[in-house]
Amino acid sequence: MMKINIYYGGRGLIEDPTIYVMNKITEVLKDLRVEVTRYNLYEDKQGISTLSRTIKECDGVILAVNLEWMGIGGLMQSFLDACWLYADKAKISSLYMLPIVMSSTYGERDAQFTLIKAWEILGGIPLDGLCAYVDNHAQFETNPEYSFLIEKKAEQLYRTINQKSMSFPSSTNAVKQTIMNHNIDLTPQESEQLSVYVSDDTYVKKQKEDIEELTQIFKEMLGTSDDTSGQEFIEEFSNHFHPLDDFCASYTIQLADANKTLVIEVNNSDLKCKYGQKEDADVAAKTSHETLSNIINGHMTFQRAFMSGSLTAKGNFKTLRTFDTLFQFTN
Repeated sequence: MMKINIYYGGRGLIEDPTIYVMNKITEVLKDLRVEVTRYNLYEDKQGISTLSRTIKECDGVILAVNLEWMGIGGLMQSFLDACWLYADKAKISSLYMLPIVMSSTYGERDAQFTLIKAWEILGGIPLDGLCAYVDNHAQFETNPEYSFLIEKKAEQLYRTINQKSMSFPSSTNAVKQTIMNHNIDLTPQESEQLSVYVSDDTYVKKQKEDIEELTQIFKEMLGTSDDTSGQEFIEEFSNHFHPLDDFCASYTIQLADANKTLVIEVNNSDLKCKYGQKEDADVAAKTSHETLSNIINGHMTFQRAFMSGSLTAKGNFKTLRTFDTLFQFTN
């Protein structure tokens, strides 16, 4: 049985005429004993990268978008990006693609051309699709002549796939070969597995953390750490410490661009400053090396840096406000 996949890049709004067109095409194809599967990209944005593997199960593809502003929209672009990175290009080379673009603004033909050009670069076979400007979706959907045109296009898609009609070569294939030379050579199975990893937020976050940790280790091994003594800022905090009676708190200041964290522990008149980690700090701040330097040099206060957004923090905000009382830096 012939199988056709529909990938819908719209928002799923009731008044979207693209949904009407997809339903009409689906109705015709099912009458022709075609198995039709529709994937609404808006329903699983995080899983778009894994949808590229569903292409290998079908004989033809329909890419459908609703043009509300400009271009084909982010969801469809993400799906095409995933096809370029992870899909089986050998399978795509034999797949016919019908573009559908319904527009409530200018640019439906440009959007259709974008889909056609993208599919050609992927190596597939694009067909002349359906594109229309729809000012009133109710009038569009009740017009029998439009319905007839949609049905004929669905029948044409069926005949083209069934007969495996030939198409003339395109210069886009040459562009594809040039671009492909710069890609990592992965098997279809490796690409498919990579798409699964990419869709997993936990896996991606862990990989980023591992890379940052390895980077810091190699920087220290090569002696390229920004702070060779490991004591930067510690002396300044010690010299400008003004203890408060009956006050105990801990702060961590993560220097994002230096890959290190300054830990400050205050216990009445006792102060401890060191670089390391402390998970249960009362205030956990994150900023840049430059911003902390400005605070140390008296150009701004800790509170002002927080209010301006150059420093972010979480935890006890009363303790956060006390920071500028504990450490008084002047120009």
